[in-house]
Amino acid sequence: MSTALLVIDMLNRYEHDDAGALAESVGESVPNIRRLLDAARQQDSTVVYVNDNHGEWTADRRELADWALQGSRPDLVEPILPSPDVPLLVKARHSAFYATQLDYFLRTHNVDRIVLTGQVTEQCILYSALDAYVRHFDVAVPSDAVAHIHKDLSDAALAMMERNMRARVCLTDELVGVFGSR
Repeated sequence: MSTALLVIDMLNRYEHDDAGALAESVGESVPNIRRLLDAARQQDSTVVYVNDNHGEWTADRRELADWALQGSRPDLVEPILPSPDVPLLVKARHSAFYATQLDYFLRTHNVDRIVLTGQVTEQCILYSALDAYVRHFDVAVPSDAVAHIHKDLSDAALAMMERNMRARVCLTDELVGVFGSR
């Protein structure tokens, strides 16, 4: 089974209404996302960033990264910036799959299992998990490598992913070794 790591919406300025609650949760998630990024790289596995374009339709990778780094919490962005050799797909809606090339990219790389990391658990992670499930990908969600705004909604979203989408909801420690499987 070939596994890809997806990093969703981590290029963020943290200057919106819910930024305080989100940034606190992101601060707890970033070290685990970094661990998964390192494990995927060491095991030569597929990594894909999918990020909201924040309404900037002409923004490219560098512009999105610079925009996020100039925000109020560059300390949450810098440790997980996408390296130049890692694909970054831009999205405009909640799901990483909706109107993006993600499904095609994963299929052409023979990926059948994805690990979802990033933000926001009760929004973009949940909708991406649903879209992955209906596309017949196996889904894993490390609960300590996704960030939320509302803890209660995050818990409900994780339960829905596990029950309704057959996602493996676990901790980062349980996933750092899965990337070597091809």
